[in-house]
Amino acid sequence: MTEADLHFFIDSALNYFNEVTGSRATAGIPYLKGAESVVQEYSGIIGISGGRKGCIYITASAAMLRQISRSIIGLEDVDAATIKDLIGEVANTISGNVREAYGSQFMISVPVVIEGAAHDIKLPEEIPAFVVPFNWAGFDSSLVVCME
Repeated sequence: MTEADLHFFIDSALNYFNEVTGSRATAGIPYLKGAESVVQEYSGIIGISGGRKGCIYITASAAMLRQISRSIIGLEDVDAATIKDLIGEVANTISGNVREAYGSQFMISVPVVIEGAAHDIKLPEEIPAFVVPFNWAGFDSSLVVCME
């Protein structure tokens, strides 16, 4: 994966927050993921196949996802099912926007949603993974990109 590849994902995530919520997010400095766990309360995972292989996931707190839901649908009381749908949709939208740049050979899976921060997400060991920290409305989240 090149620096330009990583920037496609960063730009897609930043555009998501700006377009969907009307508020800008900021990206921190990407770093190579080590053995540390990069998982918050909810994670949306997308598998990548075709011309590229790997996966991406975005992980965020329930509080952040509730606030995004409030921005989108205006509901004050957001349940766990809505939060799960949202994190999956965020991952799907980010990957889908990157797919537009790479074309039809960049195939993405249906999102898989994991609830809970008790464990790390298993990534392909032979492919380096990069963590991109994000901040939106005072909430921290991370996008992890693992792609060959």
